[in-house]
Amino acid sequence: MRTIDYRSEYNRLLTPEIIRFLTFIHEQKGQQLLYTEVNKDALSDLLEIAKIQSTEASNRIEGIITTEARLRQLVMDKITPQNRDEQEIMGYRDVLNIIHESYDFIPLRPNIILQLHRDLYKFNGPSSGGNFKNADNVIAETFPDGTKHVRFQPVPAWETPSAIETLCDKAREALQDESMDSLLLIPLIILDFLCIHPFNDGNGRMSRLLTLLLLYQSGYPVGRYISIEKTIADTKENYYEALRVSSAGWHDAANDYRPFVQYMLGVIAGAYREFFHRVNLLVNQRMLKSERVAAIIREQLGKISKSEIVAMCPGISEITIQRALAELVKNGNIIKHGGGRYTYYTWNDEKQ
Repeated sequence: MRTIDYRSEYNRLLTPEIIRFLTFIHEQKGQQLLYTEVNKDALSDLLEIAKIQSTEASNRIEGIITTEARLRQLVMDKITPQNRDEQEIMGYRDVLNIIHESYDFIPLRPNIILQLHRDLYKFNGPSSGGNFKNADNVIAETFPDGTKHVRFQPVPAWETPSAIETLCDKAREALQDESMDSLLLIPLIILDFLCIHPFNDGNGRMSRLLTLLLLYQSGYPVGRYISIEKTIADTKENYYEALRVSSAGWHDAANDYRPFVQYMLGVIAGAYREFFHRVNLLVNQRMLKSERVAAIIREQLGKISKSEIVAMCPGISEITIQRALAELVKNGNIIKHGGGRYTYYTWNDEKQ
C-alpha cells in the first residue's frame, strides 16, 4: 500500500482558502460551546431531529430508504424493521447513538472499526458485518445507458487488514500532534479510508460515522445538532466529484486532497451556520410561531417542503405549521408548488 505521511500532506494544504475555512470553524466552535450551555433544553430538540435526519440521509445516499413515517418510528424504536433496508437503517441508528453517547471511549483502531461495522449490520444476521472484504471490490459509476465505468480500484482484499492498521496508526499519531489541526486532518483520514474501501458493503456509511466520531473527539460536536449527513446527501453530486478528483493517483501518492478537504470543510462550516440560525429561531421568544415559519422560508435558498419546515421547528405542531403556510400562501408571502407529497414552497420576492 502507498505510504501515508500526514505531515507532508498537511503542509501542502495550508492554502489561503482552507485557512479561511479553519479560522471560521474555530470561531464558531467557541460560540457553540457558549450556546450549548445557555440553551440546553432547546438543543435537546435539535439533537433528536439531527439523529433522524442523519439516519435517513446517510442511508439515502446508498439507496436505502423507507417511508418518512416509518423512519421516524424506527429511529424512536417504536416498530421493528420489515425488510433489509429498514434493518440497515436500524443498524445505522444504533451505531450513531453509540458514537453520540460514548465517543470519548472509542479509539480509532481496526478492531473498533470492525465492531462498529458489525453493529451497523446487526439486524441483518450474524455474518453480515464485522469482517473486512473477502474479495477485491471496485468503485464504479453507471451511465444512463446501463454501462459501467470503473472509477477507482481500492486496496485489494488481501492487503486490507494491514492497510487499515497502518491508517489507524498514522491517524492517531497525527491527531495527537498538537502542531497540526485535527479539523484539517480528519478529511485526509476519511479519504484514505474510502480509498482502502475495507468492506464488501457499508463503506460510505462507515466513513460518515467515522467522520462524526473524529469530529466529536476533536471538539467539534456540531453534528450532534445539525445533520452533516443530510448536507452531504443534499449535495451528493459535489461530494462524489470531490471524492473522484481527490482519489485520482492515490495509489502512487500523487493525489490532490484539496477538493475533498475543501468540500468537507464547507459542509462543516455550513452546519455551524445552520446551528446558530436554528438556535436563534428556537430561543427568540418574541417571535410568533407563524413568524418563525415565515423566517425559515424567507431565508431558504430555493424550495422547501413542509416536512423540512417541521424538522426545523421543534415545539411547533404540524397543524400550526400547516395553518401558517396556508395564511402565508393566502397573503402572497410564499408560493406553493406541486401537490400532495410533492408540495413545496418558495418565498415570493416580488411581494417585498
